[in-house]
Amino acid sequence: MADSYKTLICPACGKEMKKIFISEIGISLDICADGCGGIYFDNRELKKMDEQHEHLDEFIQEIENKDFSNVQVDEDADRICPACGAKMVKNSTSVNNNIIIDECYSCGGKFFDHGELSKFRAEYATEKERSEAVIKAFVYSPEGSEMNYLSKKSVRVNIATGLGNTLSKIFFR
Repeated sequence: MADSYKTLICPACGKEMKKIFISEIGISLDICADGCGGIYFDNRELKKMDEQHEHLDEFIQEIENKDFSNVQVDEDADRICPACGAKMVKNSTSVNNNIIIDECYSCGGKFFDHGELSKFRAEYATEKERSEAVIKAFVYSPEGSEMNYLSKKSVRVNIATGLGNTLSKIFFR
């Protein structure tokens, strides 16, 4: 879903989110600046902000250094996507399972609670490192070993995240 001009409602605390235009990357982020400090990314926006070398430190520090402790958020409550209205799903951002975000399977939006974006960006320096960690975890897992065996029997693996070519090089030598 493309970036919308409508004002979104925070899926965590229910307050209006503010649109902050990031000129360096040409997107408007939806931030719960007067509520819980959460950040909503429309589909594909996160790709422009997920690596450590992408200079967004001033923006992140501005939101991360604010005190949002006065807003109560129920971590276990269902969250509704502010862009399309679908129920969001809790997903880990990496194979480490350290950061759990809310993701919309309908429109591809992602919601980070206060502080999670900084943790996410600190976990891996680049998207390549993040992808390599997935491959390493998959190859050295029991499921990966089974898939490696099956791949020799002409079973093809197609991963939509762009890892397919790398996995093919590993499995189909």
